[in-house]
Amino acid sequence: MITAAQVKELREKTGAGMMDCKKVLTETNGNEEKAIELLRERGIMKAAKKSDRIAAEGLVETYISEDGKVGAIVEVNAETDFVAKNADFQSFVKNIAKQVALNNPANIEDLLAEKYIADENSTVQEVLTNLIATIGENMSIRRFERFETTGKVSSYIHGDGKIGVLVDMENADDTLAKDVCMHIAAAKPEFLSESDVPEERVNKEKEILKAQVINEGRPENVAEKIVAGRLGKFYGEICLLDQEFVKDPSQKVGNLVSSKSAKINKFVRFEKGEGIEKKEENFAEEVAKQLK
Repeated sequence: MITAAQVKELREKTGAGMMDCKKVLTETNGNEEKAIELLRERGIMKAAKKSDRIAAEGLVETYISEDGKVGAIVEVNAETDFVAKNADFQSFVKNIAKQVALNNPANIEDLLAEKYIADENSTVQEVLTNLIATIGENMSIRRFERFETTGKVSSYIHGDGKIGVLVDMENADDTLAKDVCMHIAAAKPEFLSESDVPEERVNKEKEILKAQVINEGRPENVAEKIVAGRLGKFYGEICLLDQEFVKDPSQKVGNLVSSKSAKINKFVRFEKGEGIEKKEENFAEEVAKQLK
């Protein structure tokens, strides 16, 4: 019987995944030394050593079911954009998007523990680990979203996987859905409507706007009215329905959609590597660090 403590200890020593550690310990009847040898033979320790490298490149991919009722978007990262052109990596990302749509995992951890849809003899984690060992770069499934609707899910991929958009709409034809998706990719809205913006964010913006108005020399008794007016511009920058439509700035996205008797239920936009701090190092310093 393999204990959780044994798995934890092996994981800490090797950096390999929990499922991999449990598997090799079971195969070696709990012999840690032999388990480590197995991990090395399978390239899993090699992959684990790469796990501290920053992976900010990769691909964003989407999958939509044939009936358009279910959709998923995923971001899978790698260290260099070269890997994004690798056929095996591209296939893996496409399969992960499909797996999320079909299986509806609760989180990344559950997804990694699932049987891989293209190889039921392996888990997603095992396939990812082997891919890391084969290609020689750190990779990770960073995030995903899944929509299921009574309306229709549409998607758009821009820049060969740099940006991906998923939109859940009702009564929208293909042209409108595509236009909305492309607008989201270009305009980067953060929220659907004004009511979705957190109160704390709105109050902070009001404070900033009020300070700006007072610094402009306006009397405080009219500052509130000016702030209310400028707040509309704030919403117009971050709320999808309040944004000027990129193909026709004379109308708002909300007006465009309602004029077509359609409705946007929700959306998500992923941009590859956004929010990941890329590590910049001097080459000479890096060599010196390796020599030490």
